[in-house]
Amino acid sequence: MLVCPEAAVRETLDLPAIVPVVEDALVRQARGEVERPERPHFAIGQGLEDEPPLGMGIAMPAYVHGAERYATKLVGVHEDNPDRGLPTVNAVVVLTDARTGLPEALLAGNALTNARTACIGALAVREFAPDAGTLAVLGAGAQARWQTRAIATVTDLEDVRVYSPNTREACAADLRGEGVPARAVDTPGAAVEGADAVVTTTTATEPVFPPDALAPGALVVAVGAYTPEMQELDPAVLEQAETVLADVPSEVAETGDLLATDLGVGDLVEFGAWLDGDRDPPAGRVAVDSVGTAVLDAAAGAFAHERAMEAGLGTDIALWE
Repeated sequence: MLVCPEAAVRETLDLPAIVPVVEDALVRQARGEVERPERPHFAIGQGLEDEPPLGMGIAMPAYVHGAERYATKLVGVHEDNPDRGLPTVNAVVVLTDARTGLPEALLAGNALTNARTACIGALAVREFAPDAGTLAVLGAGAQARWQTRAIATVTDLEDVRVYSPNTREACAADLRGEGVPARAVDTPGAAVEGADAVVTTTTATEPVFPPDALAPGALVVAVGAYTPEMQELDPAVLEQAETVLADVPSEVAETGDLLATDLGVGDLVEFGAWLDGDRDPPAGRVAVDSVGTAVLDAAAGAFAHERAMEAGLGTDIALWE
């Protein structure tokens, strides 16, 4: 088994090259050319030091038809981790031979997850706001940085406004250090007002920006909410959109973002089906809501594994010898 730590995986992650990989995976998913069992979410940590649940565990398996390997991602979400100096979300991806069932690779999954999720924003901007110069980013964690990097590969950003209650200055400074014209702003409204595209990257349970601050034709990309309790968008953002797209419509319909609206799964357009078609962009507001799909982990994991093998990255470990 090839074991690739985070530093090795990062070396493989070329965002301009991964965007089409993610696009192909979404299209294959929309065509039904994948196996993607329902992913369980379960509370963890009960009974440790008389504490309530400390986090959430998630298992995410997927197989893209014809691929040499299938993927299983194991995820832990712990809201208190920033206080420990640790990422909120931690993951590993196991790649297993589709013919024999033998594990072939274990990849650190944090950067991999961030990169494949960031490609959702990049694809949305490419499709619906290709001339976007002003980007609002709500949230200032790792995904905020990755979304901005990925979007910068498909459009020329002139002004990136970052808002988060506590860490916006650090996020903006990091992005400026990478050559992105980012600045911290003091309110969500200041971030969103007049922006061509708005990306929400939080673990919020209530709306993170006022809907009346949105420009009429602004693109909104929400990647944070994936449970009924989580919500980033005010209902008006989705209800007033001309088109609402989802990476996994049946799962997006069960998130707090959609449950707060009058919309249901029948009102959502599958993003992969849109990418697979030849359509003119809507004239009004477009919203793209993402819960994440293990199909993207399978595709991005295969990409990272191939790059790692070519570059001689990682360490081979014999599990049964």
